[in-house]
Amino acid sequence: MSHPPALTPPRTLILGGAVSGRAAARLARRLGHDVVVYDRDEKALADLDIEVVTVAGDWDRRLLSDRDLVVTSPGIPMDAPPIVDSLAAGIRFISEMEFGYQHVGAPCVAVTGTNGKTTVTAAVAAMLDGSGYDTVAAGNIGLALSDVAGSGHEVVVVEASSFQLQFVDTFHPTAAAILNIAPDHLDWHGSLSAYAAAKRRIGENQEAGDIIVFDADDAPAAAAVAGLPGRPVPVSGNRRPVGGNGPEGDELHIGDVVLPRPTLDNAFTMDLTAAATLARHVGASPEAIDKVIAGFTTEIHRRTVIGEWDGVVWINDSKATNPHSAVAAAAAYESVVLIAGGRNKELDLTPLAHAPSVRVLIAIGEASRELALASRPDKFHQADSMAHAVAIADELAVSGDTVLLAPGCASFDMFDDYGERGRVFTTLVSERKGS
Repeated sequence: MSHPPALTPPRTLILGGAVSGRAAARLARRLGHDVVVYDRDEKALADLDIEVVTVAGDWDRRLLSDRDLVVTSPGIPMDAPPIVDSLAAGIRFISEMEFGYQHVGAPCVAVTGTNGKTTVTAAVAAMLDGSGYDTVAAGNIGLALSDVAGSGHEVVVVEASSFQLQFVDTFHPTAAAILNIAPDHLDWHGSLSAYAAAKRRIGENQEAGDIIVFDADDAPAAAAVAGLPGRPVPVSGNRRPVGGNGPEGDELHIGDVVLPRPTLDNAFTMDLTAAATLARHVGASPEAIDKVIAGFTTEIHRRTVIGEWDGVVWINDSKATNPHSAVAAAAAYESVVLIAGGRNKELDLTPLAHAPSVRVLIAIGEASRELALASRPDKFHQADSMAHAVAIADELAVSGDTVLLAPGCASFDMFDDYGERGRVFTTLVSERKGS
């Protein structure tokens, strides 16, 4: 009696040994794959607690010779040799988010955009959780989607970055949002059109019964959703667009749900309107939506008020890591002493220098020269450290001003991440002002 040949387990190469790569490796092992994990940095693989083959150091394309599938982490640039060689080899190549999605087994809500992703993702999850759904937030928000696979949640809310969306295949959220599109990560994507095309991928596998939410006041986002198969739903933070959701008078309209208009700036009202639209489509109750909106507070490092002294308000918006978000933050206040700069991501910083509400610009980090060239000399000051920037701001701010840390740049020239940058700023302000 003959027996069928034994099936060879899939041979998978994981690119990256950080959070996403480790999650993909764990999932691949649970699925019985033959797994190799590559990372240029040997330290990233040092404490890997999974029984897999690890390879560190310079990239060697021979790693691809016996692989059936390559799963990439989001931090690896498009032009990096592992990605270039994998694509050239014709091996199936997907992002960790796509790999996780294929094994989640639950409906997904997905959120992308240059700014506001984390706020909206967390709000959607809270609205669904408050409605009785077993919900988890995953993706770019911190918990890799591969670690959610097989966990039994009823709904998964995914924060999706352009890096993660670049290499999706079957990813299909029943409700998705493109909040906004502004120049960001052009050092990774190469052009604004390529960046927008990656964002658009969030809705390419949707169907007619799905929805694709977008900011009606953001022309690039509106252009990105055009022609996608899902039903487009425009939302706004300052009006109720035709066929969509937003504030009207003292009310906030979310489809058939009418709530009190939140007392927030337009950007946060738009975020909450988008979140409510997504959550309502999946089945969130009006009561749960209302509770989340009424109790909304900004996350740490996103327009967090440190305190007010002598009529000057000090605000930490360290998470404003691109000019679009920094200018939006400055626009929320009448007179701003802006601390900006850091490592530029090949973006135009001129809007920071010319934001109408910015009375004083204090530059920090590698981008100081670019900001100096873009600014009027009478409003520009350069600081050699965050402590120096805080001291200059304290000297120049007058009653009615807002001292705003909204760098418009990455933090990696001076800090480990935007969180550390915000914490240092907050500590320096609190110590200087005696709180």
